[in-house]
Amino acid sequence: METATATTTQWAIDPSHSEIQFKVKHLMISTVTGSFKEFGADVELEGDDLNNANVSFWANTASVDTNSSDRDNHLRSGDFFECEKFPKLSFKSTHIEGSGSDWKVTGDLTIKDVTKPVTLNVEWSGVAKDPWGNTKAGLNLSGKIDRKEFGLTWNAALEAGGVLVSDEVRILAEVQLAKQG
Repeated sequence: METATATTTQWAIDPSHSEIQFKVKHLMISTVTGSFKEFGADVELEGDDLNNANVSFWANTASVDTNSSDRDNHLRSGDFFECEKFPKLSFKSTHIEGSGSDWKVTGDLTIKDVTKPVTLNVEWSGVAKDPWGNTKAGLNLSGKIDRKEFGLTWNAALEAGGVLVSDEVRILAEVQLAKQG
């Protein structure tokens, strides 16, 4: 008896329907939100969910945008992303588990010249066809990293105690994938 095997399909991120954000505490009292304006992903799926998926993501570090040109230029400098030397950050999945809409993806995140394992929560929204016959898939990702583990160590002490920028960075992504071919 032969067993059916799922067909592997190729997907790419749809940048006009996706956003990659991060949130960091500022002055320990408020949150600054930033995003990357240039990014992409290649995804291989077997079937209509994330079982056995392979994910490869990148973002251009120079495309960082926090709605403040001075802050963005500081983030592009050697104090943070060092964009001229390290123009991209990347993520490559190593393990995915879950079912239905609740998944976890573990992979290697590289920022600057540091690669560390990271696990992100994934909410899988499923697959649908748009009005033009294109097949799309939706997912939301969230997680946290310690920026110092990736060599993003710049900070300033506050007179009243604490620091200007928190070490914890929350990652939030709303992603729509487009089936290729």
